[in-house]
Amino acid sequence: MNDKTARCVLLADRHHDLNARVCGLLETVFGQVFMVADEVSLMEGAGRLRPTMFVIDLSLAAGHLQRMVRALRERAPGAKILLISVHDEPAVVAAASAAGADGLVLKRAIATDLFEAIDAILAGNCYVSRATRA
Repeated sequence: MNDKTARCVLLADRHHDLNARVCGLLETVFGQVFMVADEVSLMEGAGRLRPTMFVIDLSLAAGHLQRMVRALRERAPGAKILLISVHDEPAVVAAASAAGADGLVLKRAIATDLFEAIDAILAGNCYVSRATRA
């Protein structure tokens, strides 16, 4: 994780308390961290900011994850997409993968998995929280 000043991340989560904590972690890796709390703001920010990475609460997709990922890729080509979720069921992991997300981190594992996920994804690999693999 080098040259952080050239990188920007867009964090999207409805939960303000978690958003603030995750933002603090992301600020150690990215030069700029922008936070939004809804899908409309996420899409507007994607087109305007063209971030290096999105970190998105899976619940924002509200059943249309593939459409959301496709729209983000159109608005910010080359950006990486990391989903965060409270759900660890195999179906959630499969849905994230099928939608084309670059990774999935469980909210309960953010402290241990977030930086590893960012490193893997920025290196061109996919990442799934270790807790989902147990």
